[in-house]
Amino acid sequence: MSERADGQEADLNLLFVGLVCCFRSIQNSTMLRTIQSVLQREMVREFLAESMSTYVMMVFGLGSVAHMVLGDQKLGSYLGVNLGFGFGVTMGVHVAGGISGAHMNAAVTFTSCALGRMPWKKFPIYVLGQFLGSFSAAATIYLLFYRAIDKFSGGELLVTGPLSTANIFATYLPEHMSLWHGFLDEVFLTAMLQLCLFAITDKKNNAALQGTEALVIGVLICIIGVSLGMNSGYAINPSRDLPPRFFTFIAGWGGQVFSARDSWWWVPVVAPILGAYIGGIVYLGLIHSTIPRAPQRLEDSAAGDQKIIAAPKVLLTPTSSTPASNQPAPPPSGSMPLERF
Repeated sequence: MSERADGQEADLNLLFVGLVCCFRSIQNSTMLRTIQSVLQREMVREFLAESMSTYVMMVFGLGSVAHMVLGDQKLGSYLGVNLGFGFGVTMGVHVAGGISGAHMNAAVTFTSCALGRMPWKKFPIYVLGQFLGSFSAAATIYLLFYRAIDKFSGGELLVTGPLSTANIFATYLPEHMSLWHGFLDEVFLTAMLQLCLFAITDKKNNAALQGTEALVIGVLICIIGVSLGMNSGYAINPSRDLPPRFFTFIAGWGGQVFSARDSWWWVPVVAPILGAYIGGIVYLGLIHSTIPRAPQRLEDSAAGDQKIIAAPKVLLTPTSSTPASNQPAPPPSGSMPLERF
């Protein structure tokens, strides 16, 4: 009897274990479906896309700056920084251009919303994703180069001076520039960026060949850097400058990252937004609006009646991402008011 009872108890234990395993399998399956359902939501996909594309851009960009600063001009150079950020943008566009447009730039996102190219409800989603990716990239670069930073600066985290390392992560105004001169510099550079981005993606003009937009945009970033970057460091992107600056504040560089150079920190946040909007308006108003519209085609019906069929107007479609953005090309002139872009 005791052996039979022991056998029944063993069977019950096996049944209990089986039920627990089945429950956990169902629970895991349900959880997996829930996660997949969340990830398929448009806002979530765009948030993650902006975060990952900005992370990729910033890791390559900040890493190239670290080589220049810590390598004592032997392992890196100013040209290397421009190439790092330029091709970092190219890789970021490939990572997320088909999902969110890979703006990677809060100024470009603002301009897209202000000109009606995307709804304002997406603005905080995009910017939060960009800030998260940029902050995470700064933390990654710090962890990768921690020993080199410590050796270079003798164990001190300095913001100014020949042994400063805060400039690896954010821009700082050089001594030959005044605050407002730097402000105007950032406005102009970002205006040039946005103007050229619209040109690159405008199918009614001379747009980049399909599939080459990411590379052309990367070349654009390099051109801006090598020709106009020395004055203010060409932040041209609040998402590139502010999150890494916050990281340096937390990581030990202290409040001087915000007070240095006449409290320069707010300029790379405000000036690019103003500049991008101006550049967008200039292109749409002076270039895109003056492009001749293609005449409508008239076709006779096959039945030989007098009905005339007018071919529908072809609207521009999204083609590329910017350093910030996979901007859809603007609609043809006259299809909608300029302020509704």
